[in-house]
Amino acid sequence: MSTFTPENYRILVIDDHVAVLRAVKNVLEDDCFQVFTVTSGEMALEWIEESGLPHLAIVDITMSKMTGWAFCREVHSYSDLPIIMLTGERHANMEIKALDLCAEDYITKPFNKEVLLSRVRRVLRRIGDFEYVMQAQVVIDEQFSINFMAHTVLLSGKELSLTPIESKMIYILARSPGQPIPAGRLMQRLWPMEDADEGRLRVYLFRLRKKLKTAVSDDHEYIQSKRGYGYYLQPR
Repeated sequence: MSTFTPENYRILVIDDHVAVLRAVKNVLEDDCFQVFTVTSGEMALEWIEESGLPHLAIVDITMSKMTGWAFCREVHSYSDLPIIMLTGERHANMEIKALDLCAEDYITKPFNKEVLLSRVRRVLRRIGDFEYVMQAQVVIDEQFSINFMAHTVLLSGKELSLTPIESKMIYILARSPGQPIPAGRLMQRLWPMEDADEGRLRVYLFRLRKKLKTAVSDDHEYIQSKRGYGYYLQPR
């Protein structure tokens, strides 16, 4: 088993209270994580557009203008970004909604720093490390790059538009290129609130493969399958 190394992980903290941002940043930086802070959902989306996706976002729910819910909906339209909600909302129904819809974990304020650190580590261990740093423009190989926020790929010099589901699918597969992802996990991450079957997944994979094939000059298949297990992204 590989050693968990905090300095390999980027964490984005989103909260409109500067004191909370400072407290969270201090806790995480003391454990050697790379920490970035913004005071609104809008600023978070701008940060992601400029700097790429972090490995984890810690998000307040009740922010002015763009709420934590709205931020999660936007970023999850094209990615599988892990979210921890850090909020003053203590209602059980709110926690259930967050865990059902968008969050890996839910922590209430005021928070215990050891608990916060433990839960951050637990989520990141479960998600795993990524070979590709999720920059705004992700280069898969010399011919294939992806802009997740714009829902586009550039393949052999040709720009192709992606649906949100296709963007999210490539995002999940690109985190561990060459390593098959179980079909069940893909379905869980693509449709967390639905009972999707593998037939539905195969339809979306077929459409994505067909779309990519229109721009590939040879017989290379970027989306490949491991029989009886799952699917993976295979760079050249």
